[in-house]
Amino acid sequence: MAAKQPAMSPSDLPVEEVLDRITGPRRAEADELLAIFGEISGEQPVVWAGRIIGFGEFEYRYESGHGGRSPLLAFASGPTQHTIYLPNDFSERWPDLMARLGKHRASKVCLYLTRLTDVDRSVLRELLERSLAETRSQSQVG
Repeated sequence: MAAKQPAMSPSDLPVEEVLDRITGPRRAEADELLAIFGEISGEQPVVWAGRIIGFGEFEYRYESGHGGRSPLLAFASGPTQHTIYLPNDFSERWPDLMARLGKHRASKVCLYLTRLTDVDRSVLRELLERSLAETRSQSQVG
Protein backbone atom coordinates (compact mmCIF):
# COMPACT_ATOMS: atom_id res chain seq x y z
CA MET A 1 0.00 0.00 0.00
CA ALA A 2 1.37 3.41 -1.00
CA ALA A 3 2.19 5.89 1.74
CA LYS A 4 -0.40 8.63 2.19
CA GLN A 5 0.75 12.06 1.02
CA PRO A 6 0.84 14.74 3.74
CA ALA A 7 -2.07 17.19 3.51
CA MET A 8 0.34 20.03 2.78
CA SER A 9 2.04 18.79 -0.35
CA PRO A 10 2.20 19.93 -3.97
CA SER A 11 -0.23 18.42 -6.45
CA ASP A 12 -0.66 18.11 -10.21
CA LEU A 13 -3.94 20.04 -10.07
CA PRO A 14 -3.84 22.86 -12.65
CA VAL A 15 -3.59 26.35 -11.14
CA GLU A 16 -6.32 27.58 -13.50
CA GLU A 17 -8.72 25.00 -12.06
CA VAL A 18 -8.25 26.46 -8.58
CA LEU A 19 -8.52 30.04 -9.85
CA ASP A 20 -11.70 29.22 -11.76
CA ARG A 21 -13.43 28.39 -8.45
CA ILE A 22 -13.16 32.08 -7.52
CA THR A 23 -15.97 34.34 -8.69
CA GLY A 24 -16.73 38.03 -8.82
CA PRO A 25 -14.09 40.72 -8.35
CA ARG A 26 -11.86 38.41 -6.30
CA ARG A 27 -11.15 36.40 -9.46
CA ALA A 28 -9.30 39.32 -11.09
CA GLU A 29 -7.60 40.02 -7.75
CA ALA A 30 -6.44 36.39 -7.57
CA ASP A 31 -4.91 36.82 -11.04
CA GLU A 32 -3.13 39.92 -9.77
CA LEU A 33 -1.82 38.04 -6.71
CA LEU A 34 -0.65 35.24 -9.00
CA ALA A 35 1.36 37.76 -11.04
CA ILE A 36 2.79 39.55 -7.96
CA PHE A 37 3.82 36.31 -6.22
CA GLY A 38 5.39 34.95 -9.42
CA GLU A 39 7.31 38.15 -10.03
CA ILE A 40 8.64 38.36 -6.47
CA SER A 41 9.51 34.67 -6.11
CA GLY A 42 10.74 33.98 -9.63
CA GLU A 43 8.97 30.61 -9.28
CA GLN A 44 6.12 28.92 -11.16
CA PRO A 45 2.82 28.47 -9.28
CA VAL A 46 1.90 25.00 -7.98
CA VAL A 47 -1.30 23.96 -6.20
CA TRP A 48 -0.76 22.69 -2.64
CA ALA A 49 -3.40 20.91 -0.56
CA GLY A 50 -5.94 21.27 -3.37
CA ARG A 51 -6.55 25.02 -2.90
CA ILE A 52 -3.37 26.89 -1.95
CA ILE A 53 -1.29 28.41 -4.74
CA GLY A 54 2.36 28.16 -3.76
CA PHE A 55 5.60 29.39 -5.27
CA GLY A 56 8.86 27.55 -4.66
CA GLU A 57 9.37 25.04 -1.88
CA PHE A 58 11.39 24.54 1.28
CA GLU A 59 11.76 21.95 3.98
CA TYR A 60 11.43 22.81 7.65
CA ARG A 61 12.14 20.95 10.86
CA TYR A 62 11.20 22.05 14.37
CA GLU A 63 13.26 21.31 17.47
CA SER A 64 10.65 18.66 18.31
CA GLY A 65 11.73 16.77 15.20
CA HIS A 66 8.47 17.41 13.33
CA GLY A 67 9.06 18.67 9.83
CA GLY A 68 7.61 18.93 6.38
CA ARG A 69 7.50 20.81 3.13
CA SER A 70 5.91 24.15 2.43
CA PRO A 71 5.82 26.75 -0.35
CA LEU A 72 8.18 29.72 -0.04
CA LEU A 73 5.26 32.07 -0.74
CA ALA A 74 1.58 31.11 -0.93
CA PHE A 75 -1.96 32.39 -1.03
CA ALA A 76 -5.48 31.02 -1.27
CA SER A 77 -8.46 32.99 -2.52
CA GLY A 78 -11.96 32.18 -1.34
CA PRO A 79 -15.46 33.59 -1.59
CA THR A 80 -14.95 36.22 1.13
CA GLN A 81 -11.21 36.89 1.34
CA HIS A 82 -7.68 36.25 0.15
CA THR A 83 -5.44 34.42 2.63
CA ILE A 84 -1.70 35.04 2.36
CA TYR A 85 0.59 32.69 4.26
CA LEU A 86 3.55 34.38 5.97
CA PRO A 87 6.21 33.56 8.62
CA ASN A 88 5.24 33.07 12.27
CA ASP A 89 4.28 36.26 14.11
CA PHE A 90 4.88 38.44 11.04
CA SER A 91 2.47 41.15 12.20
CA GLU A 92 4.24 41.54 15.55
CA ARG A 93 7.70 41.54 13.99
CA TRP A 94 6.91 43.89 11.10
CA PRO A 95 4.56 46.49 12.61
CA ASP A 96 5.97 49.18 10.30
CA LEU A 97 4.54 47.37 7.27
CA MET A 98 1.30 46.34 8.93
CA ALA A 99 0.57 49.96 9.89
CA ARG A 100 0.95 51.09 6.27
CA LEU A 101 -0.70 48.09 4.56
CA GLY A 102 -4.33 49.16 4.73
CA LYS A 103 -7.43 47.18 5.66
CA HIS A 104 -6.53 43.65 6.79
CA ARG A 105 -6.78 41.06 9.54
CA ALA A 106 -3.89 38.92 10.75
CA SER A 107 -3.36 35.72 12.69
CA LYS A 108 -0.12 34.00 13.67
CA VAL A 109 0.80 33.04 10.09
CA CYS A 110 -2.03 34.36 7.89
CA LEU A 111 -2.81 37.75 6.44
CA TYR A 112 -6.48 38.11 5.46
CA LEU A 113 -7.45 40.63 2.81
CA THR A 114 -11.10 41.15 1.94
CA ARG A 115 -10.26 43.16 -1.17
CA LEU A 116 -6.96 44.16 -2.77
CA THR A 117 -8.45 47.59 -3.44
CA ASP A 118 -8.21 48.19 0.33
CA VAL A 119 -4.43 47.67 0.57
CA ASP A 120 -1.32 49.49 -0.58
CA ARG A 121 0.20 47.18 -3.23
CA SER A 122 3.74 48.51 -2.69
CA VAL A 123 3.51 47.66 1.02
CA LEU A 124 2.10 44.22 0.18
CA ARG A 125 5.07 43.64 -2.16
CA GLU A 126 7.50 44.70 0.57
CA LEU A 127 5.80 42.32 3.02
CA LEU A 128 6.10 39.45 0.52
CA GLU A 129 9.75 40.30 -0.22
CA ARG A 130 10.60 40.27 3.51
CA SER A 131 8.74 37.01 3.96
CA LEU A 132 10.55 35.37 1.06
CA ALA A 133 13.97 36.57 2.22
CA GLU A 134 13.35 35.27 5.74
CA THR A 135 11.98 31.93 4.58
CA ARG A 136 14.87 31.38 2.16
CA SER A 137 17.43 32.22 4.85
CA GLN A 138 15.88 29.69 7.26
CA SER A 139 15.06 26.91 4.81
CA GLN A 140 16.92 23.64 4.48
CA VAL A 141 16.03 23.23 0.80
CA GLY A 142 14.92 25.90 -1.55
